[in-house]
Amino acid sequence: MLDIAEELDRWVGQGRDFAVATVVAVGGSAPRQPGAALAVDSEGTAIGSVSGGCVEGAVYELCREALESGEPVLERFGYSDDDAFAVGLTCGGVIDILVTPVRAADEALRGVLAAALGAAATGEAAALARVVAGPAALMGRALLVRADGSAQGGFGAHPELDRTVAGEARAFLDAGRTGTLDIGEQGSRCGAPLTLLVESSVPPPRMIVFGAIDFASALVRMGRFLGYRVTVCDARPVFATAARFPDADEIVVEWPHRYLERTEVDARTVLCVLTHDAKFDVPLLRLALRLPVAYVGAMGSRRTHLDRNERLREVGVTELELARLRSPIGLDLGARTPEEVAVSIASEIVAHRRGGSGVSLTGAHTPIHHESAAARRIGSVA
Repeated sequence: MLDIAEELDRWVGQGRDFAVATVVAVGGSAPRQPGAALAVDSEGTAIGSVSGGCVEGAVYELCREALESGEPVLERFGYSDDDAFAVGLTCGGVIDILVTPVRAADEALRGVLAAALGAAATGEAAALARVVAGPAALMGRALLVRADGSAQGGFGAHPELDRTVAGEARAFLDAGRTGTLDIGEQGSRCGAPLTLLVESSVPPPRMIVFGAIDFASALVRMGRFLGYRVTVCDARPVFATAARFPDADEIVVEWPHRYLERTEVDARTVLCVLTHDAKFDVPLLRLALRLPVAYVGAMGSRRTHLDRNERLREVGVTELELARLRSPIGLDLGARTPEEVAVSIASEIVAHRRGGSGVSLTGAHTPIHHESAAARRIGSVA
């Protein structure tokens, strides 16, 4: 639901009643992951997507029905071998979808969801936990947890349940992860089993591009397209300018390694070193390869790569640290232009992030949609 937070936040501000359908679990080759959502207001306006088109019509009708009844519903959609035209996923996957009505009359739930949507729309870190399977009285109830540990809402079943879910949701938030959580209705393994969907809303991940060259300009645009907050850093003020990088969120004129020493990075941060100049590369990569970031790539020919590796060994970089370096940067696409090279680099970043092989899907036997630990079906649905 938080993936369409800006639009839903506007709906809340306008006082609209709506129902939101959220993917809570997937199995097989499903096009959208847990957290993807489609919402329908009382006038029939729809936003978002839960399947890329396969079951949108059926989910739209479920939203209209939920708005009318005021009751949440959990529905499973999958491909029918007996009837290829049945409502389902023609890609062969299975998705479980929770439809939750959000009406002005339901003040408590609407208040929690409104706070979650407002946080997500403004870029505030927060996690929203909702019951998606379990006793009917708890279905759809929600708890919002913010980065400072404060919470809003709750389940009203057992005080320990709220405390346990708040702690688990904070762990999801710290990892920037969305997924499901199984727990007992009393906050441990006691009582009827519950399944909750925990959606994390975190600020966009960072991409830091070192080297204000033509290739960097194209990569900045690609990074923004992929949802990164992009910084360009170069020690040369004549090249690191807003006129050359109008799409960058931030431009820094500073020696790359000094900037990396003082800036904030995390496990989602992507570092792209395009300087291919030893005086910049070596001190920068020596530091970068020891940071807990998602990706470190460096541009250069294979000869440059070998020479750079030797220089890095000389300053104490270990073989284990060198193994983290993606160099020469990017996938082999035969790229020549800055835009093609940017696609090559972005493709490697996506493959590394999602666990893809980077090979052509034609003739391959690898999954099209890689399944994460959290992307699983719920055992039973209402």
